[in-house]
Amino acid sequence: MTSSTLSLVLAIVYWASVGLVVYSYVLYPILLGTVAKLFGKGSQTTARETMSPEEWPSVSLIIAAYKEEQVILERIHNALQMDYPADRLEILIGCDGNEDTTGELVQTVDDPRVQLMQFPVRRGKPSVLNDCVAAANGELLAFSDANTFWDQDALKRLVSHFDELGIGGVCGQLLLTDPHTGENVDGLYWKYENQLKRWEAKIGALLGVNGAIYALRRELWQPIPANSIVDDFLIGMRVHGQGSRLLFDERAVAREESAPNMQAEFHRRARIGAGGFQSLFWLWPLLNPLRGSVAWAFWSHKVLRWFCPAFLAVAFIANLTLIREPLYQGLFAAQVLFYAIALLGRWIPGNGLAARLTRLTTMFVSMNAALAVGFCRWFRNNQSGAWKRTARSQEMDQNSRQSNSFKLDEEKEMESVNS
Repeated sequence: MTSSTLSLVLAIVYWASVGLVVYSYVLYPILLGTVAKLFGKGSQTTARETMSPEEWPSVSLIIAAYKEEQVILERIHNALQMDYPADRLEILIGCDGNEDTTGELVQTVDDPRVQLMQFPVRRGKPSVLNDCVAAANGELLAFSDANTFWDQDALKRLVSHFDELGIGGVCGQLLLTDPHTGENVDGLYWKYENQLKRWEAKIGALLGVNGAIYALRRELWQPIPANSIVDDFLIGMRVHGQGSRLLFDERAVAREESAPNMQAEFHRRARIGAGGFQSLFWLWPLLNPLRGSVAWAFWSHKVLRWFCPAFLAVAFIANLTLIREPLYQGLFAAQVLFYAIALLGRWIPGNGLAARLTRLTTMFVSMNAALAVGFCRWFRNNQSGAWKRTARSQEMDQNSRQSNSFKLDEEKEMESVNS
């Protein structure tokens, strides 16, 4: 192969890699928004605003919990306060492993709607969900997390759509809140993702559900593999696989604290990355172009995103090998500058547009690094279905106080010894 031919091949590889990244993050949203506007259906048009008490179907709300003694009573109280007929609701708390007082606290709740399913050995969330669904009595199944709090009308919002037979599942909207002020802290990227979700729902291609707030018909439930990592994505996509429609109702609101630090967020994204690659083993039929909008969204929004770390690495290496050409010298300098800005974004203060855009580059690079880690975990098969619980802000503050107290005691002891 001549040097000119090699340069041509490397140039094609470079532009193809860059093009796939740009398509997934920029061109696909533009195309999706256009298609949704021209041909999409409203995701909320089928909802019945009111029903008589006897018309509401029975619902089993399933909450999987692992070491949630700090929040479980508050979460149960939140669930009991929902505006839903009491005789049509049961709340199953699946406690994964008896490693703290979560189960004991659930047993103190004096309400017949609340049932504890205590599993003595930790097995992971998928197994908890499978067993809880098997014990559930509701016509509809609703799912949430122990650290998520629903608005009072959220369940009715979800359930109101199931009056139409073609609707198989409904996903609500998760709002991230500051752990100290309780204010909404949805960033640019989260808003961007929610907009994609709205558009995809309008064309019947909503990709999975958010594990914090969703519901589906009981007959569409299929037991999930015990080793599945992203259960909510798998469950939601299986609704499409069975020929039913998946909706997004942003009026059904759940609230959850944002990740306490970048390390926790990185771990969460790495887990999602590993789960994404794993899910292809079960969901590959939905990538068939004959699946229409679902396949298009699946390829564009998920699969290409999961492979973006590889595209970025290939583009960087191909660019480096073409560095002798003036065009690629400029492009390489632009890449280095982009990654340098992303690195600095972690320490840039303020909430101005420039600071927010800088932090957006940081999030983009961090997210793709997490996806790369997730791919390695999936490839080595060392990411289990048992989730690693994220510490809450109160616990982190308590740990910080304990650490400071310990340091103070140490200093006092040293002063005593020195004196």
